Amino acid sequence: MKLRRPPWFAAVMLGWSIACAGQTAKNEVKTFRLRSTLMAREMPYQVILPADYENHNETARYPVIYLLHGLDNHYNDWTRSTKVAEYAAQHNFLIVTPEGGNGWYTDSVTVEKDQYESYIIKELIPEVDRNFRTIADRDHRVMAGFSMGGYGAVKFGLKYPAMFTLIGSFSGALGATSFNEKNAGEVIGTALTAIFGPEGSASRNGNDIFALLKAVTPGEIKKEPFIFQSCGTEDFLFLNNRDFQTLLLQKKIPHEYRERPGTHDWAFWDDQIREFLFVADRRVQKAKN
Repeated sequence: MKLRRPPWFAAVMLGWSIACAGQTAKNEVKTFRLRSTLMAREMPYQVILPADYENHNETARYPVIYLLHGLDNHYNDWTRSTKVAEYAAQHNFLIVTPEGGNGWYTDSVTVEKDQYESYIIKELIPEVDRNFRTIADRDHRVMAGFSMGGYGAVKFGLKYPAMFTLIGSFSGALGATSFNEKNAGEVIGTALTAIFGPEGSASRNGNDIFALLKAVTPGEIKKEPFIFQSCGTEDFLFLNNRDFQTLLLQKKIPHEYRERPGTHDWAFWDDQIREFLFVADRRVQKAKN
């Protein structure tokens, strides 16, 4: 017997089909916690899985991108405030967003349990490589960030060039170690002194990415990660970013620099992470060849 459908059935199905067609593909986002010995507490992080990660055979492995957040943000703000999980559906990366607090991705000189740099390098990255099907080598590991996270990503790239093939900075606070009570305000200046140490100290100088870049010798240039740097022309950090790009040119460090209309906000960072994923694709493919 042939089933008769009511007259409205076709219209309902058409509407459902249109709604489904309008939905944007989005990669799965999962939250994890790592019990950190260095930080003496649990540290949360998110992972955006590649689209076929759960359904693929267990031999498939993936390159990794670490995305660092900015000041007064948290590990989950990348997925809350940008469409990175949607953009990731066009690519084949495993993306990790760590918690960095307001620690400037640095081992604090005054708070023993705020060892953000060592935590990410010595605990988080090995943890991710142990528990996910990553391609655990330099040619398939990328790091990027915005504002404070841009500073952190560039610092990690310069201090640990053997670990990263590509570094990205969007509106990076690249002159962080030059900030003080006079030029950044008492609250930020005091906080930075507690993290980096007093101006002129060995600890502050050791985290100065301008100084780290100046120290790169001609023989080390080929070992440095490629640097992608962008900043909005209306951003209060614009001139600081231009100064860093000038130094990149002087040192002949391979890089790509972009400036365009924009301020220090999520609209700019959303646009930049969308473009950066394509840059990362090209860089990883180049490393393979």
